[in-house]
Amino acid sequence: MFLQKNYSFIKNLNDMKSKIEFYTIEKVKEFRAKADNMSIRCFADCLNVSHTFILEIEKASTDTAYNLDHLNEIAKILKCSLWDLIPKDPL
Repeated sequence: MFLQKNYSFIKNLNDMKSKIEFYTIEKVKEFRAKADNMSIRCFADCLNVSHTFILEIEKASTDTAYNLDHLNEIAKILKCSLWDLIPKDPL
């Protein structure tokens, strides 16, 4: 029983996103809103992923996040610089 409780505690720690992941997710949402409030479905289709993948990324309770390839494609889709999506200084 103790090990099971301990394991779930560790799993919860792993489910959290890092500061930079939260930052990039919020920036993507900000630029998506500027792009005529692009829907998650439309955005996911353009990125060639499922809309549920985007929903998982935007949930704070999962460890799913954009990788650099995603961010590169997102910058193309949203017509912004890759540097617009990542912080200028380390977090």
